[in-house]
Amino acid sequence: MFPKRGWQLWLLHFIAVLGLLWILSQLSQLKTGKSAAYVLRYQWLQYTDDDESPEKVCNCSAILRGEKEEFQKAKLLTISKNFQKIIQIPDEYYINATKDCRKFKITRKYITFPLSKEEEDFPLAYSMVVHHKVQNFERLLRAIYTPQNIYCVHVDKKAPASVFIAINAITSCFPNVFMVSKPVDVVYAGWTRVQADLNCMADLYNTSTNWKYFINLCGQDFPLKTNLEIVQALHSLKGGNSLESEEMPQGKKKRVMNVYQVIDGKMQPVGKTKDPTPFNLPILSGNAYIVVNRGYIHSVLEDKRIQALIEWAKDTYSPDEFLWATIQRMPGVPGSTWPNRKFDITDINAIARMVKWQGHEGSEGSLQAVYPECKGHHVRSICVYGAGDLQWLIEQHHLFANKFDADRDPIAIYCLEKYLRHKALTELD
Repeated sequence: MFPKRGWQLWLLHFIAVLGLLWILSQLSQLKTGKSAAYVLRYQWLQYTDDDESPEKVCNCSAILRGEKEEFQKAKLLTISKNFQKIIQIPDEYYINATKDCRKFKITRKYITFPLSKEEEDFPLAYSMVVHHKVQNFERLLRAIYTPQNIYCVHVDKKAPASVFIAINAITSCFPNVFMVSKPVDVVYAGWTRVQADLNCMADLYNTSTNWKYFINLCGQDFPLKTNLEIVQALHSLKGGNSLESEEMPQGKKKRVMNVYQVIDGKMQPVGKTKDPTPFNLPILSGNAYIVVNRGYIHSVLEDKRIQALIEWAKDTYSPDEFLWATIQRMPGVPGSTWPNRKFDITDINAIARMVKWQGHEGSEGSLQAVYPECKGHHVRSICVYGAGDLQWLIEQHHLFANKFDADRDPIAIYCLEKYLRHKALTELD
């Protein structure tokens, strides 16, 4: 028990603190136009210039409006030596920062409570396959994190030790984020890229019975929508799936007609022809990125036809670019569509991922181009987005885009994450 005098002083102090909080909330309400309750609960989650990010010198609002002068400034900034030096965040930062998880989540402004009943009632499952760039991973996780969702993280077995330790440290701060139980050594265009997702699918399916949809990501993806917008988009699918699934182009058919093996760390043909597909399944073309319901994942894990297809696919080239697409057209798989060509879906029409391929880019107004020219740079013919791509990106219906690189152009990520966080919190009021 407090002494009578001590209790009175404590009560006066408590009232004074409440009064100060009320005054601060009223001032903030005048400044932001938000209610006092909103200010007290949510305003601290906004990303502001006070967060001391080196990218804050850029005018994100102007960049998102497509003002060329601003994203030219941003491009010049990203190539300056001083800027490149200060944006690099070593893996050790995350290892040390996560020793105090509560402080880490507060200072990094993670959303640790559901922002709406609609989101709380529609949890999602994510597979995140990563092999480097811890800063990219952490900013992606922060952008998509909510407590009702569940996240499986696969770190390539050959990733540097500091990458594994840092990502493991980050995941350990969240009860609904975990490392995959069976990591594999991922080979580009090899079967293990699929196996990494399969292992996370199994872990996610067995860990929780609540989630509604599965989305797979890599470390250089970033969302184009808020969690609420993602949930609403998935509701609109009415139990269906959304992924590229179309007739196999002639130039890709050799990938599934010939036997490939890993030789010196690369997928190489070995001069053998593949046997026909099990059950004479037609092979469809797609990509690695999918948005599918829980029933689809159950089929992947349990359907004997799919298990036979998986075994058949293990010595093909880039099986991730046909396996999911083929399963999507198998009768009986939840959310699937008929294999007839009339049901073909391109990557542009699917909502899973926006990827700009260099060969499909073109000048503004070109009738032949699929999308405008990349304003960043290219890696393996894929656009790594720059700030100048953002205005176009946020107008797309896709849930995520690939690729982003925080080490090369963090301004694109910075402006996009600010835009999404502001939008997410604005949706509440």
